[in-house]
Amino acid sequence: VQLQASGGGLVQPGGSLRLSCAASGSIFSINTMGWYRQAPGKQREFVATITSSGRATYAEPVKGRFTISRDNARNTVYLQMNSLKPEDTAVYYCYGDVRRSASENTWYIYWGQGTQVTVSS
Repeated sequence: VQLQASGGGLVQPGGSLRLSCAASGSIFSINTMGWYRQAPGKQREFVATITSSGRATYAEPVKGRFTISRDNARNTVYLQMNSLKPEDTAVYYCYGDVRRSASENTWYIYWGQGTQVTVSS
């Protein structure tokens, strides 16, 4: 199973970016998908998560600015980031809680490789 994140880049304060993360490989189903981020010199922190039924949860710093969504048919999760601030600068990592087959009732957390988001004027 692989998760491929994309969509990062350099944006000015107040701007927007949309991150995508597609899961591929041996996938029977995916429970939660979401995003974490890690700024230089800081620990990785939770950003947002979404269940397979579409229930979303957000970290306080991004509430009202970020929107998480997913396409279950494509095994893809998105993060729409609006009103970006310099403190949003970080490497953003996606993850998925994956069940690999119908015969294996075990869930595994897989991580994407990270995509850099830089908010600067």
